[in-house]
Amino acid sequence: MAFAAFGSSATPTEHAPRRKSPVAIILLLPGLAYLALFFLTPLVSLVLTSLQAPVEFGDVGQYQAAVKIENYAAVIGAYWPHFLRAFGYAIAATFFALVISYPLAYFIGVKARPWPLLQALMLTLVIAPFFISFLLRTLAWKQLMSDDSGIVSLLKALTILPADGHLTGTAFSVIFGLTYNFIPFMTLPIYTTLERLDTRYLEAGSDLYASPVSTFWRVTIPLSLPGIVSGTLLTFIPASGDYINASASFLGSAQTQMVGNVIETQFISLLNYPQASALSVLLMGLILLIVGIYVKRSGTEDLL
Repeated sequence: MAFAAFGSSATPTEHAPRRKSPVAIILLLPGLAYLALFFLTPLVSLVLTSLQAPVEFGDVGQYQAAVKIENYAAVIGAYWPHFLRAFGYAIAATFFALVISYPLAYFIGVKARPWPLLQALMLTLVIAPFFISFLLRTLAWKQLMSDDSGIVSLLKALTILPADGHLTGTAFSVIFGLTYNFIPFMTLPIYTTLERLDTRYLEAGSDLYASPVSTFWRVTIPLSLPGIVSGTLLTFIPASGDYINASASFLGSAQTQMVGNVIETQFISLLNYPQASALSVLLMGLILLIVGIYVKRSGTEDLL
């Protein structure tokens, strides 16, 4: 019993509560201050602005604090087609970017491993568009798709495009522009995952008499799923709020306007700040809802 008592006894220092070090809190303060100043404060301001009401007998662009929920009902009733168009274009662009980016990332991350120089060259080519302005790249494609360009003339000569047909100002050109501009955002996360892929798993699938297609779907895709989810999120989220490609000044027209174009018009041209803010809040909320469901269904909740 003496030994038992001795063995169960503990010195005061063993069970004494540890004092929490203030170092971790001090290190977090700059980040928390940054989030509060540049994320939380604008978000609160955006929500408050979305509830404002016009000043009676005031000039255009003058609004006062209020709780006007009708602003949300008004923008939903007037601009729900723009929401559908924005998410439809974003989903299509995300799909096409994935179809193009996955084989590219697979080749760079898996097949090109024996040749580091080739890997570096292809990664440089993927990243190269980032060295050119987003606007300049989109304007370049506007010129390439214009009615008097060689591409359009060739398509008309091959009767792929009608004689009076156009590329710019169509849903095709907007989706093409979104896909092109966001391909690097899809390729790099997938490459990062595939670059760490242990190829012995692929060899094991072959040794177990699995076909290359079966090995791809049962081994490669599941192991690269985190990269796929990250890439689709990095593509879908900014594409949903994009207002450059769908603008009539670039690849779009009045018939291809997305909700981002409406927000720009309401805020800059019409000075209708409450409706622009309400549209922004709704867009943000819908994106969060879609992303939450997508991540939950994909089984990668740790990415949130």
